[in-house]
Amino acid sequence: MKPREKDSADNKGSSLEEKKLDWSCSLIVASLVGAFGSSFLYGYNLSVVNAPTPYIKAFYNESWERRRGHPIDSDTLTLLWSVTVSIFAIGGLVGTFLVKLIGKFLGRKNTLLVNNGFGISAALLMACSLPAGALEMLIVGRFIMGVHGGIALSALPMYLSEISPKEMRGSLGQVTAIFICIGVFAGQLLGLPELLGKESTWPYLFGVIVIPALVQLVSLPFLPKSPCYLLLEKHDQEGAEKAFQTFLGKEDVSREVEEVLAESRMQRNIRLVSVLELLRSPFVRWQLITVVISMGCYQLCGLNAIWFYTNSIFGKAGITPEKIPYITLSTGGTETLAAIFSGLVIERVGRRPLLIGGFGLMALFFGILTITLTLQDHAPWIPYLSIVCILAVIAAFCSGPGGIPFILTSEFFQQAQRPAAFTVVGTVNWLSNFAVGLLFPFIQKSLDTYCFVVFAAICFTGALYLYFVLPETKNRTHAEISQAFAKRNKAYPPEGKTDSSVTDDKTNIQPEPDSSSALEK
Repeated sequence: MKPREKDSADNKGSSLEEKKLDWSCSLIVASLVGAFGSSFLYGYNLSVVNAPTPYIKAFYNESWERRRGHPIDSDTLTLLWSVTVSIFAIGGLVGTFLVKLIGKFLGRKNTLLVNNGFGISAALLMACSLPAGALEMLIVGRFIMGVHGGIALSALPMYLSEISPKEMRGSLGQVTAIFICIGVFAGQLLGLPELLGKESTWPYLFGVIVIPALVQLVSLPFLPKSPCYLLLEKHDQEGAEKAFQTFLGKEDVSREVEEVLAESRMQRNIRLVSVLELLRSPFVRWQLITVVISMGCYQLCGLNAIWFYTNSIFGKAGITPEKIPYITLSTGGTETLAAIFSGLVIERVGRRPLLIGGFGLMALFFGILTITLTLQDHAPWIPYLSIVCILAVIAAFCSGPGGIPFILTSEFFQQAQRPAAFTVVGTVNWLSNFAVGLLFPFIQKSLDTYCFVVFAAICFTGALYLYFVLPETKNRTHAEISQAFAKRNKAYPPEGKTDSSVTDDKTNIQPEPDSSSALEK
């Protein structure tokens, strides 16, 4: 073999070895443990209220009658139940605002650890509500569980994004979405009548929340902090190198450290950007608009309405009550499989096709679902076609829209901007979640079979916007992604300045003419 050929072969072999070593045990454990105690519980709490609905309503009625001497009227019960479901989102909004404050002092990993305190206390409150005869304990527990979810859905994507190399950001980022789906499925499974979905055992559905929280609490301390956090915010290069070595499973981490330092040199002085500064910055204007619209569509597309009120929807579709729990279980299974599929293909297909295609298919199947619900009395097989449409909507959602908005938020913004960006996006996320949880029963009551037309319009609008605005971010550095938006922003962050690049609207350095156009799509 000629020397040049030998060198080429050696380089190729070392490259393959490096790629293989990137998937270290520590990286896998960090993602699995982090997601199990965080996004899993978010998904679990989306679906867990569905199966015990009649028993919880009966508990509310009994508590009301014991205190006031008369049964609760139906409108008050509907409102009380809507508050129980949707207050989870209000807690999430509070958690979103807390995460920046907590993360500034504790870092990503320790924020996740502290967050388990919210999960455990919420589980105890909700599990003890029936024995104590206090419906308020269930509502307060749902609120605290929402705080846990708000912190988790901001801290976890940041942590996973910062411990993974850019070649794996998409796949590792989808772990958040996959565990949300697994959590939804677990809530449906445990809610079966044969398990915990009975009148005497429904409090245990909320009590099992302590298990994932405790697993994370005892496992995560043995893993390193985010190397980006250590290097950029704590200026601990030695600690960052050791963290990279642990997560990537190799000794030579100079390339990864240099990539982070390059971002540091572009920013110079690391100072966490405030939400107001981020909103005012012209250099990230379209990035912010894009993630806000993506996250708004993520919640307003109607999936949470399906999770919160699956039994009610299937009942309206003509499915007999005894079949509903098992058909509901199929929705969680479909979601999990679709999310795993997305995680496997995202680094090959890219973010853009999965996100646009997912919203587009959801719009199509919501339209067909409206037709089948309207015509369900015309033939005995039409209700089952409605089920197929619901499963198709879920699969389309989880193939892209279910996880990519979190990935984009990590990819679009610099280290100093990410906490503020996640605060903005988290606010949109939880307010939209609250609106759907609170309003859907009334929308369903008013529009009847046409209620899903609203969601179809939202999905179509989101797909159309993303088609014209969203660039592909697969395997691109933050600088390249910023360059792709520079032409649309009509402003380019000056190299080597952080604070001014975020807050000084007067500085405006244009990119090279061809540099942004090459990355537009």
